[in-house]
Amino acid sequence: MTRPLRIGNASGFYGDRFDAVRDMLTDGPLDVLTGDYLAELTLLILGRSRLKDPKRGYASTFLRQLEENLGLAHERGVKIVTNAGGLNPAGLADAVRELADRTGIPVRVAHVEGDGRPVPDGCLTANAYLGGAGITACLRAGADVVVTGRVTDAALVTGPAAAHFGWGPGDHDALAGAVVAGHVLECGTQATGGNYAFFGDHDVRRPGFPLAEIHADGSSVITKHEGTGGVVDIGTVTAQLLYETGGARYAGPDVTARLDTVRLTQDGPDRVRIEGVRGEAPPPTLKVGINRLGGWRNEVVFVLTGLDIDAKSRLVRDQFADALDRAGSKPAEVRWELVRTDRADADTEETASALLRLVVRDPDAEAVGRAVSGAAVELALGSYPGFHVTAPPGKGAPYGVFEAAYVPAGEVEHVAVLPDGSREAVPAAGAYRELDAVAEPPLPEPLPAGPTRAVPLGRLAGARSGDKGGDANVGVWVRSDDAWRWLAHELTVARFRELLPETAGLTVVRHVLPRLRALNFVVHGLLGEGVAAQARFDPQAKALGEWLRSRHVTVPVQLPADPEVHP
Repeated sequence: MTRPLRIGNASGFYGDRFDAVRDMLTDGPLDVLTGDYLAELTLLILGRSRLKDPKRGYASTFLRQLEENLGLAHERGVKIVTNAGGLNPAGLADAVRELADRTGIPVRVAHVEGDGRPVPDGCLTANAYLGGAGITACLRAGADVVVTGRVTDAALVTGPAAAHFGWGPGDHDALAGAVVAGHVLECGTQATGGNYAFFGDHDVRRPGFPLAEIHADGSSVITKHEGTGGVVDIGTVTAQLLYETGGARYAGPDVTARLDTVRLTQDGPDRVRIEGVRGEAPPPTLKVGINRLGGWRNEVVFVLTGLDIDAKSRLVRDQFADALDRAGSKPAEVRWELVRTDRADADTEETASALLRLVVRDPDAEAVGRAVSGAAVELALGSYPGFHVTAPPGKGAPYGVFEAAYVPAGEVEHVAVLPDGSREAVPAAGAYRELDAVAEPPLPEPLPAGPTRAVPLGRLAGARSGDKGGDANVGVWVRSDDAWRWLAHELTVARFRELLPETAGLTVVRHVLPRLRALNFVVHGLLGEGVAAQARFDPQAKALGEWLRSRHVTVPVQLPADPEVHP
């Protein structure tokens, strides 16, 4: 019987904990160590880096981590798979080879190409999301280090698992199980207690990074190295499963995983078993992420202190509008937001103050530059009492826009560049299935009528939220069957909109996942043109779920509520 494959992750984004690679290599046994460095925003950053130096375009942090740890990985027989290649996987692979030659470490390096697509006029990057088959080919050819560009996050796990167990494109259930495990691992410590709704239940001050023990049938156990911080339980795994997902069909280039078939069981301390995952043929198209510069942006935050906050806000807004009219240079978009952080009769100046935030955007840099900063500065001695700003206004900065397009999978040339330099074409999946919505499952019986009380939703339910382009998702789950009987009927789309008024005019879709005792809401258009456009106070919707948890709902008294967390 083939032994389980132990795959760990040491990076959830470009900028994650630098010493995680060493920790994962030294704190316990591994077969494969992955690193996820790419997000929608990251490729925009790398695109701007490549404009300055065509030899760059990859995540340089990974190379610095490898300088300290390549020998350690080789000694321990751990293969490394990463998407840190970004826009230049060949360049990063060459840099790794140079590092290996310089240090005398005999590792074999391969990389995956083909994600780069023709870049439309006016755009910086265009990259297809590839699957794990190129990684599989590299590992089967003996690679010790595999560098990719834009692959799906889960491909960093499906590729090694398929290589280890000999899975083919038609092994949909096994591949789907690996996709689910990969999705849990991809954001690093979010699976081990980081950013966790019920953080007060555990010591999560320095959570360890997660790993998966993957079995030949695609089932897995999510865990972490013994003695590391944080926790792995059904709640932390559920939270990550819901992160940045949509409906029950979780589509990718290798397989479509059915999230409504996932079964989670506690398998011991810091061990959660994932099994029962069903897979279907992938869709016939691949997603292509396109980044472009959307224009120029500037921001000024005025501090309003003490009495008459609303009147002070009106004064500075009127003065600013007049100054822009006089300058004859009004930006295309001018947005004000008054954040009432002030308290009456406050015992510190800061808690007596509110923040008035001005954001301007325009295709022309000049329209958000000197005219805006000058208008703000010139009010310093002639506006509301106590006038000051949180930082001197600058000249403005470019902002990006992320867009998604789709191309037939067969049009993308997926290529594995093997350790000996030969190039192996990776065939498309072959069998496809068009995506369609899963019929909503039956809801549980509602709880019987009885006395109720008002409490914050978060005293019963956890939530995790995130972004996908201009859309946001909010996954909400509970930890008992009775709480699920209440949640499934209480938190409808209409109630969701009432609790989060910012979503009222937007399309909101609810997906029901009974096996996880979870609801997943997708809010279309909440984030405008995506995170790089910074169109919203919380541009990645990271705290949208926590806002929802803070809202008060009417709950049956029979449901126990968690107490408030105290330091």
